Amino acid sequence: MAGTLINPVRFCIIMSSPWTVTHKPSDISGIKGQETALAELRKYIETYKLQKKKSVLLHGPSGCGKTLAASLLAKQYALELIELNASDERNASSIEAVLGPALKQRSLFFKGKIILIDEVDGLSGRDDRGGLGAVAKLAEDSIFPVIMTCQDPYDDKLSSIRSKALMIPFTTPDHKIITEILKEICAKEGVPAEESALRTIARRCGGDIRSAITDTQTISQIHKRITEKETAGLEERWRTESVINALIKVFKNSDPQIALTAFDNVNEDLDGCIRWIDENLPKEYTDPSDLERAYEALSMSDVFKGRIMRWQYWRFLVYVNALATAGVAAAKTKRSPGFVQYSQDQRGLRIWRNNMKYQKRKGIAQKIAEGTHCSKRRAILDTVPYLATMMAKRPDWAQSIAEEYHLDPEEVEWLKRTSQDSSVK
Repeated sequence: MAGTLINPVRFCIIMSSPWTVTHKPSDISGIKGQETALAELRKYIETYKLQKKKSVLLHGPSGCGKTLAASLLAKQYALELIELNASDERNASSIEAVLGPALKQRSLFFKGKIILIDEVDGLSGRDDRGGLGAVAKLAEDSIFPVIMTCQDPYDDKLSSIRSKALMIPFTTPDHKIITEILKEICAKEGVPAEESALRTIARRCGGDIRSAITDTQTISQIHKRITEKETAGLEERWRTESVINALIKVFKNSDPQIALTAFDNVNEDLDGCIRWIDENLPKEYTDPSDLERAYEALSMSDVFKGRIMRWQYWRFLVYVNALATAGVAAAKTKRSPGFVQYSQDQRGLRIWRNNMKYQKRKGIAQKIAEGTHCSKRRAILDTVPYLATMMAKRPDWAQSIAEEYHLDPEEVEWLKRTSQDSSVK
């Protein structure tokens, strides 16, 4: 991968007013690709007094418009914006000092307010001690809308906030939308730009619109134009996304194109990602028909994986990914609005538990095999079930059986408990 595009010192000299500022949308319609999220956020602000949850958590990747949406809506509804961002001191005492009065007192100009707490998932460590608890408590008692933003809403440290807030997802903007935004900006700036070059920037920004605009301005001010040649050395912004964010792309939207790339930047192999989907699919898809279609897509993905193993035809890998992501996403008729606590694949844990469970059986079978001069396998199939049944029906025989085969008390109890378990037969 190529290095950084330009020298940082030269960048500071030539850079004029950032395009991210000069071309910042003036109203909410300027935020592209987040129509569903914006509609939910508008409804929340308009019906705030009727809402049971007094705060909202906007979550999604960096640069997708979460903070901008809050500030533009405050402007649209003529509300005073009180903002606390990551650069501010955000421990418990500071938050209570800044937000406490703002959340409970009317504005001097008799305007309503919106309280914006940016990057709430950044509240951690010694410097921010008690910050999350203070935010959760103040938001619950607020008489004004409280809007918080974060990238990963399923971080364990956000559990106190997540349970009390209305969660609104902002999706990763499609590269086509970002390309159109860049084209509009270049046209306004009078910068010659090849669409293919802008498309390259859009694809490589990782869904971060701010980064894409900054890259476009940087190239234009160095080369006075934007072509494929100028973008060839652009460092690609690969984002190592969490599996949770990738699952949101699959489960919380119906666009196959977004779902298709869900696991591209996840630090997990495809098999592991599919196990995550399998584990959480029944929690997310509550409609039986949706669940059936999703599992059909997942099973077909497994069929193609089997063909790869059998024939070593690795071109089928594209079908494995497409069916497990886009196939599962397209299977639902509507997105589940509720919060789902995604959990890690439990297959390894279940295997370990089963191994531990049957380790006792293997030990008993070994002792029986030595006493009856048969194989351990034959003891597991025939003798163990028989002795378990005998101990359950004739408890008075348990002692003599234990002495005959040198079984310890734990092994005797195991035989009694599993006498009705078909797994020992």
